Parts: sequence; structure tokens; C-alpha cells
Amino acid sequence: MFLVYREPKLSRAALQRMIQAGWVRINDRDAKPSRKVKPGDVVRLDSPQPAPLLCNGQNRGLDILFEDGACLVVNKPPGIVCHPGPGHWSDTLLNALLDHVGPNGGVGKIGFVHRLDKDTSGVLLVAKTQEAHRSLSAQFARHSTTREYEALVHGVPRRSSGLIDRALGPETGNPTRTSIHTLRPKSSATAYRVEETFDGMAARLLLMPQTGRTHQIRAHLETIGHPIIGDRLYGGSAICVAEGLPAPRVMLHARKLGFHHPEHHDYCEFEVEAPGDFQSIRRMLQLGLPGH
Repeated sequence: MFLVYREPKLSRAALQRMIQAGWVRINDRDAKPSRKVKPGDVVRLDSPQPAPLLCNGQNRGLDILFEDGACLVVNKPPGIVCHPGPGHWSDTLLNALLDHVGPNGGVGKIGFVHRLDKDTSGVLLVAKTQEAHRSLSAQFARHSTTREYEALVHGVPRRSSGLIDRALGPETGNPTRTSIHTLRPKSSATAYRVEETFDGMAARLLLMPQTGRTHQIRAHLETIGHPIIGDRLYGGSAICVAEGLPAPRVMLHARKLGFHHPEHHDYCEFEVEAPGDFQSIRRMLQLGLPGH
């Protein structure tokens, strides 16, 4: 609460991120979110300047599904963050995109219309002009796009299909998580369908988010008791395919994305198969012999 009143221009979420990044110190020690300031404490808040975005970022060999003057659709690999931020000021997908379009189409023009988490793979839409960004963002805001995700989850839902309709927001006391336990709930809905089961121990789900909350799919699957395999943040100890065999990442893949082109308004749809690590875990589950 001390920092909330001391720095009114910063949101609570921003202050939480600064604490976790080690930019807040109390008596020359890293602060913790739960730490209460006492009389005599010396609080130091370091606010580093944003790192500049480089137009000659690392060439990551982008898997481009479509590109024209208005937008670009890319198959995002797992393990790369979309946008620079604390801990990831370079080697991001945006840096690779800036390198791809060159200096004439760089900072201020390229913009993500939506995001995928670092561990999530799949179809990602990028605007190349401000006009395209406004048009595409409006479609996402109206939920008029087609979005399908694929996930490997622990256990098998009792119903073969359904709708998870639970309001979500930053978890009280732990804003890095999205949760139903929040002081700022927003309506959130995710439809699902069981596509494949693995001897009752796991399932492959098709997921259709009807809203766009942060970590929505991951948080919703936690609420029904079927966290995604490999999800350390929402799965707790249930991150393994089998005992002693952890998954390399969150097994979540953005399989399909459909939208209306921002200029000629034709409907465009793109679909990509899950990458090799996802398919490897799936094969292990099919064989019932994890690790063999």
C-alpha cells in the first residue's frame, strides 16, 4: 500500500512486476509484495529506462503463413516472448519481426493484435499499419474472430464438451496469476471439446475462448480440475506427463485463427499443427509408455 500511495501514476500490477524484478528494495534488501513498511525503513525504488527496440534484431527464421502490406500471420514457436519487457528486452518475436520488415516498416508500424504466452505456440496475427491494427483490434474486441486452441491436460473431463463460464481477474495476493479469486472479476468464457483420451490419465482438448483474458484458458482449466500438462503456474505439482517425467513447457497450442482482412474484408483463416514437442508428448500418452 505504501508504494500505491507513493507512486500514484503506477498501477498495482506494474508495482508488483517491479517488486518481482528486484527494482524495489527495503533497507538494501529485495522487497516482497507482502512486506509491510515500518517506521525507519528505507525504501528505494529503481525505475530503469525502457530499452530501445532494435530494428536489426536477431533473425529467428520466422515461419510466415501469410503476409501483405496490411498484416502478417506467423506460426509462433514455443519458448519466445512476443514483446520486450522485464527480463526479455531483446531476442523477442517483435525484434525478429522488425528485422524481417526492415527499417521502413519498423517501430511504430508493426503491432501485435493479440498475444501468445512465451510457452504457447501457434498462429499469431500482426498488423503492419496503424489502420490495420485498429481494424483487427476491433474484431478481437467484438469477439468476431475464430480462435481454436489445442491442449494436453491432466485427467479427462466428465463431460465430452462444455462451457467454462467463470469470471476471472488478477488473483488476490498473487497478481501474476489469473483466478476466480479476484477483487476485479471480468466475465470470461471458454468452450471446450474432448478430442482424444489417454487411458483416463490425460486428454487432448479443443478450446474456443469466447473472451480474451490474460491466461484465460490456463486459469479456466485449473478451475475444472484439469490443468494443462507442463503448466507450473496453474498446475502446481501436476506438471508431469508421468511420475518423474516433466513436460518441457505448457502444452498449449493456438491451432486456428480466422479474421476479416482489414483492407479487402475477405475472411481469412489459418491453421497449423502443433509442434514437435507437443506431438512427442501426445505419442507418449498414446503408447502409455511415457519416456519410451
